[in-house]
Parts: sequence; C-alpha cells; structure tokens
Amino acid sequence: MISNTKILLKTKCEGLPEESDFEKIEGEVIEPKEGQIGCESLYLSLDPYLRGKINGRHISGAIFPGDIMAGEAISRVTSSADPAFKKGDLVISHSGWQSHPVINTNDASKIIDHGIPISTYLGILGMPGLTAYAGLLRLAEPKENDVVLVSAASGAVGSMVGQIAKIKNCHVVGIAGSEEKCSWVTDTTSMDECINYKKENITKKIKEYCPKGIDIYFDNVGAEILQVAMEQLATNSRVILCGLMAQYNSDSMPAGPNPAWIIKARAIVKGMVVYDHEDMREDFVDDVSKWIKEERIHYLEDITEGLANAPAAFSKLMRGLNTGKTIIKIND
Repeated sequence: MISNTKILLKTKCEGLPEESDFEKIEGEVIEPKEGQIGCESLYLSLDPYLRGKINGRHISGAIFPGDIMAGEAISRVTSSADPAFKKGDLVISHSGWQSHPVINTNDASKIIDHGIPISTYLGILGMPGLTAYAGLLRLAEPKENDVVLVSAASGAVGSMVGQIAKIKNCHVVGIAGSEEKCSWVTDTTSMDECINYKKENITKKIKEYCPKGIDIYFDNVGAEILQVAMEQLATNSRVILCGLMAQYNSDSMPAGPNPAWIIKARAIVKGMVVYDHEDMREDFVDDVSKWIKEERIHYLEDITEGLANAPAAFSKLMRGLNTGKTIIKIND
C-alpha cells in the first residue's frame, strides 16, 4: 500500500542545519476533496530561503518544529476533484517535502511543455530563474557595456543573472566559492571573470576587474561581500538585494555597509522579492526557453535521489557544497 512520506522539521536549527534537525514519518494517502488534486511528487526544490523560514525571518512566513518542510515541487496528478485538472497532468506547487500530497488547485499551476526537462521548472524556468530575470531586467535595467558583479555566480539565481547580463552585452564578473565553480562560470556561462572568494582578495580583484567601478551589483549573499562591493560602486549604480546566503545560518546580523558609499555613488538600492513579478512569467518562460535552445543559457542541476535524502542535501546546500540548482528526485 502506498503511503505519504513526509519530512518534518524536528528542531529549530542552531547554525548550520544537520540531518538530525529533520524527521521522516509515514502517513496515509488522502483522497482529494472538491477543488483539490491528489498527486505524486516527482521533483522537489531545495532553496537557501528555507533556512530563513526556519529562523522565522522570511517574507513568506515561518516553519515551526512539527511542520512539513516547505518547498516547491513538481507533481503528477493521480486523482482529481476539479474538472480543470485530469489524471496525468503535471503541476507545480508549494506542496513541501512529501511524496503524495493533496493540493488545493488554486495553489497549483499546470506545466506547459517547452521541450525542456521538467526539472528546470524548479530552477532555470522556475522561481530562481524568474528572480534573476525580473531582478536584472526590471529592477537593475542593464545597459550595453555596464559592468555587472554577481555573487553566488554558479548558483541557480547568480548564474542566470550573469548569463542574461552577457546576452544584454554587459561585462560580467562573478563571485563563487571554489576553483571548480569559477571555471564553470567563465568557461561554460561565458562570464568575463570570476573571483574565488575563499582564496582571493575580493577587494583587490574587484578593483582589478572593475577599474571604473560596478554599475550593477546583484547580491545573493549579504555580509562581507556586500560591504566590499558597495565600496566599489560606480556613479549612478544599481544594487539589487536578493539573497542572504551568508547570513541564513546565523541568529545575529552582521554590520551593514557604510551608507556613505551609497551616497557617493548616487546609487539606487532595491530589494528583490520574486512574488512581485508574476506578471513577467510568460515573457520570462518564452525568452529563457528560447535562450536555452539557442545554447545562450546553460545550467547545472545537483540532483539527489530519494525524499529521505532531502535533509542531507539541504545540509550540503547550506554549506555551499552544491554545484548548481539543488533538486530532490522523488518519483519517476
């Protein structure tokens, strides 16, 4: 008999998340009621913002001990109590870390086949991709020959930002945490340079690669790298604050950047919340699908098999040991 495997938050993480902070339980598969669909999960997205939800500091709300871990997933409909959905449909929803969820149909979107692997709807064609697309094109408004600096440049959001900036004829410098990641950033995504922040002097390298200053800084990490980047802003620069990867595992906040650098540069600083940009989704999917087929956009997926391995994969992600978009494959 099929059961619904669920991964719960067992304890609020202190510092970096451990496998022991989560608990696997088995429950019965529930029949959908009117306006619902029964599903089997195929792929689950693991994202750094989930650590912020555990801390209770994320805009989308908190996760508490005993809750099913949150997360976006791609599922196949197995039973339906809504005439708009039929058995076999593929949907994306925030159904969380479970194998056989019942989903309210107003919280589910059908996946349209663009001839690209469906797992990409959790990454390059999903929330991370839209974050990069809207954050760069709508908020930062890149111009030809702009100098763009992006942190976490090998990650799901950062790699998209860098590649879209190159499509828009910008000079792009990435920041990543290993030689392997930096090699992928420059050799595969064609960003112009990449700084290994674990081995190189970030300030020195930014000055070398951006001698006239940074026109656009797309920040995915916060903390020290944000402060260093702010010191190198060009006049009339734009700063997009998107993620806090370097801060999610801490209960204390680091000192912020010196406002004098923002004033001196006449910089515009904007916060990026992807939920504000749903109106761009159709254009985003059309553009990115085309760019993938034209091989102008490349992506990496770090796929782990089995829902039971989600805690270990999340721990790996929050230590920066992943390469590309972190995804759990649950069912075929």
